[in-house]
Amino acid sequence: MQLQRLLSLVRKAADDYRLIEENDVIAVGVSGGKDSLTLLYALHELSRFYPQHFTLKALTADLGFGNQDFEAIKAFCDGFSVPYEVIPTDIAKIVFEDRKETNPCSLCAKMRKGALNNVALELGCNKVAYAHHSDDIIETMLLSLIYEGRFHTFAPKTYLDRTGLTVIRPLMYVSEADVIGFQHKYSLPVCKNPCPADGKTKREYVKNLTRKLNQDNPGIKTRLFHAILNGNLPGWQPVQ
Repeated sequence: MQLQRLLSLVRKAADDYRLIEENDVIAVGVSGGKDSLTLLYALHELSRFYPQHFTLKALTADLGFGNQDFEAIKAFCDGFSVPYEVIPTDIAKIVFEDRKETNPCSLCAKMRKGALNNVALELGCNKVAYAHHSDDIIETMLLSLIYEGRFHTFAPKTYLDRTGLTVIRPLMYVSEADVIGFQHKYSLPVCKNPCPADGKTKREYVKNLTRKLNQDNPGIKTRLFHAILNGNLPGWQPVQ
């Protein structure tokens, strides 16, 4: 995917749901994966011309596996003149050694977001941007349907009462296939996920299920996404 196409989709999300406002200070959660690096690239380029002025800070929660090198990500951020901070945590030890979680993703995500939010507040940020793309949104909806019996997924924009931060998801109109294409075209410095549960989760099952559904019924992902857009879910009403 070309940068121009990525920026068009990110700007559409920002405009449709008023994700970015004047003088926002946005913390970008950078895991080191393709999605978060694509998001940082897009928001940096968008900041050059978007009508509302905003600034970026990049944050990575080091989960404590001890085998991740973030130097390439730091160089990536330095190239954009975006301040970058690695947040040390003991999440891996707590989740896999102390708690021995059989389904570690929920606790890990909660602790990771908590660490990011705390530092974002310390740095004077009022928003946190996560790199959830349209496939993530669809898969979350299917997870909710299959395992909870309800039609639900996260919203493009969520205000967190306890912190005063607003979470935004500017990649909501971007597909995972487009992110992969962008990653290869622009040689993003992807840092491999060291989590032992990677690829063995319910989300991975639903990802494979969605892929198979789309193979058997071409275009189904687009239709599922439109079902979410038209489903009157809280937070999914575009700003008029």
